[in-house]
Amino acid sequence: MALYTQKAILRAFGEMLEEMPFDKITVTALVKRCDISSNTFYYHYRDIYDLLDAWFHLELGRFTGEGTDWHTSTKAVMRECQAHPAKIYHVFNALSRDRMEQYVFSLTDDTFFRLVQQRTENSGLPQERVEEIAAFCRYAYVGFFLQFLWNRMEADIDRSVDRLGELMTAFVRSAMAEPSN
Repeated sequence: MALYTQKAILRAFGEMLEEMPFDKITVTALVKRCDISSNTFYYHYRDIYDLLDAWFHLELGRFTGEGTDWHTSTKAVMRECQAHPAKIYHVFNALSRDRMEQYVFSLTDDTFFRLVQQRTENSGLPQERVEEIAAFCRYAYVGFFLQFLWNRMEADIDRSVDRLGELMTAFVRSAMAEPSN
């Protein structure tokens, strides 16, 4: 029953995000829509931000997973964003920049570290250098995605993601060749 309730809460939350900005969604309105008590909500989530975290992870989990590369995931996420612009902007415009960056960085940290680690395997680079290269790639990716949102999601997704991939590959090769003084 708990899983069913969580799914109902997450589904209602997603519907509400289509209708209104995140900062206008209240626990009171959400529990009313789900026909549950506020105690039931708080049994599953600490607060509305905890629910947002769970919703983000659920949504992004649809596009990531074992064997899915960042190119494929990014294209799928960007297409989903284009298909549901109200929901995306209701979250994006309501969250503080710090909170938005926290979500994006936490979602991309491991991905870009693993990517750079794979590409620099057997290179003899110190771990610290690999982490620096991964951090640079992560920042480039975050800037790329924010630019997509700022430009009303009108980019040619395939072309722009492929180009970003080419730039990152060239950067990683160059960074591997540079001394890390």
